[in-house]
Amino acid sequence: MEPRLIGTGLYTPAEAGRLLRVAPGKLSRWLRGHTMKGTRYERLWAPQVDIGDGHVYLGFRDLMEARVVDAFIREGISAIRIRRAIQVAAEMIAESHPLATNRFRTDGREIFLQVIETDEHGRERERLLNLFQRQYEFRGIIEPILKTVDFGDEGDPLQWWPQGRKAGIVVDPARAFGAPIEARTSVPTSILAEAARALGITEAAASYDVSEAAVRRALNFERDLEPSLAA
Repeated sequence: MEPRLIGTGLYTPAEAGRLLRVAPGKLSRWLRGHTMKGTRYERLWAPQVDIGDGHVYLGFRDLMEARVVDAFIREGISAIRIRRAIQVAAEMIAESHPLATNRFRTDGREIFLQVIETDEHGRERERLLNLFQRQYEFRGIIEPILKTVDFGDEGDPLQWWPQGRKAGIVVDPARAFGAPIEARTSVPTSILAEAARALGITEAAASYDVSEAAVRRALNFERDLEPSLAA
């Protein structure tokens, strides 16, 4: 893997779709755009990763952006409106992946983005930007999205706990190139699960010098991802 991708994470649409439970074809359309019935629909945002081979890849920030986009689409917001919201928000807060940040606020009916503005006297003030000029039921949508992500001081996503922190599995672009890992040991869940299937939990734990509990966590996580998605 290229040095510039270290700390970025790298996922094919199939790998990202498995983690997000979103069809890989849908992720590809969001990041590449598509044509339907003679009409061209542009991509929702520019992907974080482009290795120049003509294929679509996602970085960790794309993964986090896609989580929010999927939640919005499930609530009935059109991809066209989401694309426009991303464009406006990206310009307002100078972030390429604004939906991946923690600068969201909600009153249960509308979604706002926290914007810090500086006036002519150098004083900073907070303004809330309404991303959608229609009312949608957002209660219970944003909080779960933010709750499972660790953010940096500037609001950038650092790591994601796909099943919550208690499950002990984390997706961290700075470790294992963004593959899901058992948090305490940093061993990829796919490796521990494969070893457990081949050797049994006890021998797998001994082989990788981890606890049996760590192997069970990895195995349970991988089992939860097994149901396939239609493209």
